[in-house]
Order: sequence, then structure tokens, then C-alpha cells
Amino acid sequence: MKIDEALPPGCAAAAIGDGLAYHGAPATPSSLPMARLPRLTLPGYPHHIIQRGNNRQMIFVDAQDFETMLRLLAENAAKFGVAVHAYVLMDNHFHLLATPSTVEALPLMMQAVGRSYVRYFNQRHGRSGTLWEGRYRSTLIEAERYLLACMVYIDLNPVRAGKVPQPADWRWSSHAHHLGLRPDSLVTPHALYWALGNTPFAREAAYADLVQAGISADQQAQLTDAALRGWALGEPNFVGEIQKKSTRRVTKSKPGRPSIAKIKEEKIGLKPVHKAL
Repeated sequence: MKIDEALPPGCAAAAIGDGLAYHGAPATPSSLPMARLPRLTLPGYPHHIIQRGNNRQMIFVDAQDFETMLRLLAENAAKFGVAVHAYVLMDNHFHLLATPSTVEALPLMMQAVGRSYVRYFNQRHGRSGTLWEGRYRSTLIEAERYLLACMVYIDLNPVRAGKVPQPADWRWSSHAHHLGLRPDSLVTPHALYWALGNTPFAREAAYADLVQAGISADQQAQLTDAALRGWALGEPNFVGEIQKKSTRRVTKSKPGRPSIAKIKEEKIGLKPVHKAL
């Protein structure tokens, strides 16, 4: 039907993707359905990924569950070409810091891991239905500015949650690998980690100092917010570089009412088409 057909008198309809918003006054941002932006994924850049359990429910009950997830991550990271630089598995969510080799590598890895783990978890624990809180959240970060900070953020997650007094006390993270306490086949150290020192001892000591120093509350909020909202995290020049490579907007838009056409373009991942003047 046409947009204004079969509507109550005095109402207008705003078409957004597959939905219609009906209202008796001009459309406002709050009355329009929220368009879900395409996930921001580019090869060769580090991505911070967060996957939560549905309704914050536990996704790891015991050691076997944690070990199964680590095995699935290692198998599928190798299969699809994703370098995992850091990780932490918590009771009801997990974080990854990873660089995909192709634009499809990270989504394919996360899809394979997610489906396999849900089948395993439901069968083992006698349950059915969804386990995840929707699709995973992620964004890419500027390595020089945020990669080491993101590693520290990930390592300190169990400490912030009150699980352990020190990150080395949490078994289910990459922290021990970066301190040389135990090897971890899942981890591919990033070049910036290698640059911390010329010897393993120097690198491990330098990284231990970074973790001990921690990160600021502002950095923590930036890393969390960017991943959950899907905005690129970095300096203006970096964000501008990413925007040129992406068909969707990569930072939060300025305040104001977005055009319906713009929302539709971003939802389906198309660049705007400008008519000749």
C-alpha cells in the first residue's frame, strides 16, 4: 500500500526499513523505530567484542563449560582467520580483542562459536531456547591509542567484578599468557605487545606494569560504550579513515532529527545517491 493509505484520519506514517510508525503529528526521533546499524567490521583492524548471556544469565556453569568455549574459539579463530589478542570469559559474558583477516572472518567465527556452544550448553544442562542476548556487540579500535588499554580493560574485568583480587588469579583469561605464566594456543600477540620489550621477560614485565597501573574510569567507559554501541574508537583522523572505508556512519550522529532517507540508507548499509543538480 502507499504510505498514507488505510490510516486513521489525521495520521501520517513514516517508513523505516520494514516498519511503519503511525502518529498524528510530525514524526519525531522518539516516535521512529530505532534502525539497527550494520555491524562495523573491517579486516586488519583490532575489534573489541562483547557477547552477553540472555537476561545476564550464566553462560558458563563450571570448568567444562569454560574449556569448551575456549576450544571452540581456538578452532574457529584458526578456521576463519581471526587473530585473538586477548580474551576473558566471565560467568555471564565474555570479551575478545581480535583482528579479522577478511571482512567475513569475525562474523563467521562468532556465528560458528555461538551456534556450537548453544547446542552443547543446552544438551549438557537440559535446557532449550536462546542463550545469547541477541547478536554480539563489537567495534574496531585504533591500535596505537587503545589496544593496550583494551587488553588491560579485559584482564581487569574479573577484578572489577569482585571475582578475584588479582587478574592472574582468574583462570579464564589471556592474562597469564601475556605474563609468561602459561602458554595459550588461542592467543596471537599483537605487534604492539611485542614492541613492549626486546625479550620475553622485558615484554612480560612491561605488560605487568601496565596492568598494575590500570586504566582510567574515562577509558573504561569509552571502551565499553564504543563496543556496545558499535562506534569506532580512536582519534579524529583514525575515525575519518574508517568512515571512508565504511558505508555506515561510524560515530554518533550530531543532535537533531535524522532524515528518514538517511535512516533507511544506514539500516540497509547503502551510500546515499545524490541527484544531479
